[in-house]
Amino acid sequence: MSTSNKAEANKKRSLLNRFLDAVERGGNALPHPATLFLLFSMAVVFISELCFRAGVSAQYTTVSKGESQVVVKNAISLMNADGIRYMFSSAVSNFTGFAPLGTVLVAMLGVGVAEGTGFIGALIRKVVMGTPKQLITIVVVFLGVMSNVASDAGYVVLVPLGAIIFMNFGRHPLAGLAAAFAGVSGGFSANLLVGTIDPLLGGISTEAARILDPSYNVLATANYYFMVASTFLISFIGWFVVEKIVEPRLGEYSGSHKVSLDEQTAEERRGLRFATISIVIFVGIMLAMLLPEGGILRDQATGEILGRSPFVTSIVTVIMMFFLFPGVAYGLGAGTIKSDKDVVHAMSKSMSTMGGYLVLAFFAAQFIKYFSYTNLGVILAAKGAEFLQAINFTGLPLIIAFILVSAFINLFIGSASAKWAIMAPVFIPMLMQMGFTPEFTQVAYRIGDSTTNIISPLMSYFAVIVAFAQAYDEDAGIGTLISTMLPFSVCFLLGWTALLAIWFTLGLPIGIGVGIHM
Repeated sequence: MSTSNKAEANKKRSLLNRFLDAVERGGNALPHPATLFLLFSMAVVFISELCFRAGVSAQYTTVSKGESQVVVKNAISLMNADGIRYMFSSAVSNFTGFAPLGTVLVAMLGVGVAEGTGFIGALIRKVVMGTPKQLITIVVVFLGVMSNVASDAGYVVLVPLGAIIFMNFGRHPLAGLAAAFAGVSGGFSANLLVGTIDPLLGGISTEAARILDPSYNVLATANYYFMVASTFLISFIGWFVVEKIVEPRLGEYSGSHKVSLDEQTAEERRGLRFATISIVIFVGIMLAMLLPEGGILRDQATGEILGRSPFVTSIVTVIMMFFLFPGVAYGLGAGTIKSDKDVVHAMSKSMSTMGGYLVLAFFAAQFIKYFSYTNLGVILAAKGAEFLQAINFTGLPLIIAFILVSAFINLFIGSASAKWAIMAPVFIPMLMQMGFTPEFTQVAYRIGDSTTNIISPLMSYFAVIVAFAQAYDEDAGIGTLISTMLPFSVCFLLGWTALLAIWFTLGLPIGIGVGIHM
């Protein structure tokens, strides 16, 4: 590269960094994230009253058991008597029913033991010493993408581990956290395996397709080929963003967390042997409950391992035990556990670090529930669908517009299935009449649904990730996370849309036995 080209490249990078710095300063200049969610909640209260007085509403079609039904949603005010009663009476249930709360706390019981006994530290040092430095970024992003097969486990396990892994390599922990978060959430839906989201979205798409074709069936493998290719694309883009944008911008880590890469002691090696044996035993027990026909943790009605099987619905408990048992075994082998009191102490210590998260979760839960109660998110989704119908695009431009609208709506409604239940009955029949298969419409939706997860405060686990970031930078806030994740979001959206455009142009099959055109 010539000197002038290098200067121009440096200028572009500095402009990008200045923009991201402005985003971070603007976000972090706002109050504490907990206070910010309280202010968001208050804003929803006032906006709901304005929308209610203006008569704002939306109409959309839902499909259940082959029958379509027109649903009308009106804006509901939180400033009238019913709304005030709701806010008072639901505050506790909003908090205790906040989906990430139980997931995080239960998983942390096992993770806390594994960390407190020294198992995680010893294991990561072993991995670090045996892994080429240049591969660690893409491995973390790839593992993040793959983790969504286990539903939400990646948020509470892999994201904090990404920070620890990077720190053990002498790199900035927030870059590792961002790499893992990008894979887990920004690359949501992509996978080499059929995950829990595939049959869920497929079922909604089936109902929508049957508006026109009562015999149509969208399988869980409907997007399999495209999602396999997407796994490698997202891993590569994630690696590029971390290496070329995020980590250079973060610079050298100067926080208080330090790591040791000393050679392992005999006690640590013995502890790892004990832990390995316990993992083998645990996996063997789990397989014994999964593999045989009629296995205890299979779906007793369908015989499936995935779907809504006890294995999937209890995955957080499985994750907790997966860390708890080897953590205890390591402690016994390494001598860091003398009695049951040490195990309970490790659990208690991990819980004591979650105080800030609990405060943040309380206000985040109220905000998300208020947004749902007032129907503002549903109305926004329905209005977005109306907008797409009105612009009269066709072909690839329509698909790209559909992706962009899905990505925008995703900023306000985090649930993939909730959005799709509103949008599928509108767009699947419409695009079927234009010659697109329901499976292709579904895969376009999944791109938009995934790429803006990592910059949306309304995403359920966003507050969790902010809390994880504050463990390494106490000044980190919503602005820090959004400015760090924004390059991932933009690059994922552009790259993933480009991949779909190539797929569209070449007419490649997107899933097992499924193409693009009817």
